[in-house]
Amino acid sequence: MSRPKPAQFDKKKVVAENRRARFEYSIEQVFEAGIALTGTEVKSLRFGEGSIAESYAEVKGQQVWLVNSNVPEFSHGNRHNHEPKRPRKLLLHEREINKLHGAVAREGMTLVPLSVYFNGQGRAKVELALAKGRNNHDKREAIKEREWKREAGRLMRDRG
Repeated sequence: MSRPKPAQFDKKKVVAENRRARFEYSIEQVFEAGIALTGTEVKSLRFGEGSIAESYAEVKGQQVWLVNSNVPEFSHGNRHNHEPKRPRKLLLHEREINKLHGAVAREGMTLVPLSVYFNGQGRAKVELALAKGRNNHDKREAIKEREWKREAGRLMRDRG
């Protein structure tokens, strides 16, 4: 009997995606977190601007922060525009924060954002993964497996 697949989050509009993260890290568990944003940040994200390619999350005390994510300044903003690379607070339940803190501290895992999106209610969310870094050998294995699946798909399609 196979393992049940985890429930996917209700993503309506994906703003930014960290596609490299699934290759660089082996994903253990995925969490959905809200983001505390200012008004111009939300407007900028709604226009599809933003990047999480080099960002990560860290636990400080009883709070989780998204560090090094880039949300460019809003083009029609005034002098109260936001700072593009400021740390942003992630909104999680206390037991989730405790679980993340324990995993990062004890097991040497990393918190990696996979995507930023707006859910069905129009709220900005981050898909946050508890991940372990892969070494070069694991990355080569992942490439071999991906290419074999692609080749098997081609063979099955050609043979009908």
